[in-house]
Amino acid sequence: MSIGKLYIISAPSGAGKTSLVRQLVAEVADLVVSISHTTRRIRPGEKQGEDYYFVSSAEFQILLTNHALLEHASVFDNYYGTAKKTVEKNLNEGLDVILEIDWQGAQQIKKICPDSLSIFILPPSTEVLEQRLQNRGQDEDHVIARRMRDAVTEMSHYDEFDYILVNDDFERALIDLKSIIIANRLTKDRQEQYLKPLIRALLTPPRNSE
Repeated sequence: MSIGKLYIISAPSGAGKTSLVRQLVAEVADLVVSISHTTRRIRPGEKQGEDYYFVSSAEFQILLTNHALLEHASVFDNYYGTAKKTVEKNLNEGLDVILEIDWQGAQQIKKICPDSLSIFILPPSTEVLEQRLQNRGQDEDHVIARRMRDAVTEMSHYDEFDYILVNDDFERALIDLKSIIIANRLTKDRQEQYLKPLIRALLTPPRNSE
C-alpha cells in the first residue's frame, strides 16, 4: 500500500481557507482534513468532531503531556493542536491529509515531516480581508481590528511555504489548489508507489521473446 502525502494549508483569518479546503476535499478523492483540537468556544453552526474537537484547557494539557499532538499553537488566546495518531493512521492507509494550521504549526510540522508540502493562501487585499471578516458577523469591531493586525504577522511568513496562491476568485483558487494536489500525485516517487504492479509487468520481457 502506498503512503499518503501530508499537506499544510495556512492563511490569515478571513482569507477563505476553510471554505476552499471543504470544497477541495469534496471534489478530490482520497483526500481528508485532519480535525484539530481547540480550546476555543464552539461557534454557531459548528459541530463537535466535524469542525473541531472542542476541549477544555485541562484536556488540552493532558494531550500535550502525553505527547499526543503532532503540533500545537496558541492563536487568539486559544490553543489548537493536531492529533498525531489520526494523521499517521490516515497516511498509512494511503490517504493524503490536509492540516489547516497557522505558520507556527507549519514550522513544527516541517521540522518533523520535511517531506510535507505547504500552501499559503493570501487575500487579494487588506480591504477585502477586512470586509470578509465583517461579513462573517462573528466578531466585534475590536476583535476584527486585532485579527487584521495579526494577519500582517501571519502573512509575513508566506516565504516559508512551498506554494502561494491568492483567493480573489473562489473557483480560480480552488482550481489552483486541485492542481497542486494532482501534480504532486503525478511525481515519479508517488507514481512508483501507485503503479508498482503495472511497471513490473511492463518491464518484464515476454516469455517467448528471444
